[in-house]
Amino acid sequence: MATIAPFRAVRPKPELAAQVAAPPYDVVSLKEARDLAEGNPHCFLRIGRAELELGDGVDPYSAEVYQRGADNLKKLIADGVLFQEAKPLFGVYRQKWGQHEQTGIVALASVDEYDRGIIKKHEYTRPVKEADRVRIIETHESQSGPVLLFFRQTAKIDQWLKEVTGTKPDAHFVADDKIEHTVWSVRDDSAIQQVIKAFQELPALYIADGHHRSAAASRVRASRGHTSVLPSGNHEDGFLSVIFPHNQLQILSYNRVVRDLHGLTPKELLEKLAPHFELQVTAQPGEPPAAGFDMYLEGQWHRATPKEDPSLHSQKDPVRALAVSELTERVLDPLLGIKDQRSDSRIDFVGGIRGTQQLTALVDSGDWAVAFWLYPTTVEELMAVADADRVMPPKSTWFEPKLRDGLFVHMLRDD
Repeated sequence: MATIAPFRAVRPKPELAAQVAAPPYDVVSLKEARDLAEGNPHCFLRIGRAELELGDGVDPYSAEVYQRGADNLKKLIADGVLFQEAKPLFGVYRQKWGQHEQTGIVALASVDEYDRGIIKKHEYTRPVKEADRVRIIETHESQSGPVLLFFRQTAKIDQWLKEVTGTKPDAHFVADDKIEHTVWSVRDDSAIQQVIKAFQELPALYIADGHHRSAAASRVRASRGHTSVLPSGNHEDGFLSVIFPHNQLQILSYNRVVRDLHGLTPKELLEKLAPHFELQVTAQPGEPPAAGFDMYLEGQWHRATPKEDPSLHSQKDPVRALAVSELTERVLDPLLGIKDQRSDSRIDFVGGIRGTQQLTALVDSGDWAVAFWLYPTTVEELMAVADADRVMPPKSTWFEPKLRDGLFVHMLRDD
């Protein structure tokens, strides 16, 4: 059983939605955030990444930054840029990027079901990022970065979404990155109850993107002593989510750069890879075979195809079948000395949206020694890992397009 609940969303006026909506604050650099917010006082990055308004030396985890974000949120509400709905509703949010389209339900998911594992995870969180999310929720008294959840697609929910999206939307805009955003609202009580019951027939929900957000929501509720479940009236019992059918999601590769070769020469690294991978120079990086990777080393791309079929491990251990596991177990750990990807400063991560050119540029700059472009994890692989109560190596999935912040905000108290 999966529980979802409507909520009294704080939303931008429809004509201001394009100005308010912003990428998640943790996928853009400070410079990118400042560029995006320049000349736009309504940009939601002024809430989620408020240090863009402060000096270059400010600590992004300082009380000053969190409070500036809270003040900016209050100002947008006071100025009428954002308003709170009179009654609880569900939202429907569609994104279109080129030929890819995904449509999800904006709702509160249950913190209790997250704690009990009905909402399934697939990765560990980093304490620093989790604490950052907690501070934002507590200082802002709101949840503004939605968790991206998904469920195994059903015809019943497909039909419900089709009926909603056949009506006139509340807001529609195309962002500067060419991603199209459309939002509907569902206020009809019978339609609300219909989709709640449809979700109750689902055995589980899965976290796609937002492990830190959901973990932070759990911590906030625990700190306030709440133990009830949705729909309870306690705002902390739910966390803001957009929930998609599994067959609509798109996962791009989540790639790696490593600062040095751990004492090896490039030739020695290639020699040590040879027993486990078929290596071939390629002029078309970015299309590695299943469970394989493309590697940029000394100005040249090499394609690495596993000699042993990793899918043979999938029934016993679904984690072993992943390209990121092949890279971790055969390259990063034994050859390059990366024992903990969550904490080692010698490794960094680059989302597939940035292209192979970004990896090439990083290595050619001299700051990094080698780059790896991974075969992307599939949604089916993610579900297999989560269903087995396992976790993937860090940064195994990059979902695209990213949900925009600011289109729906869940307040922890009603005005």
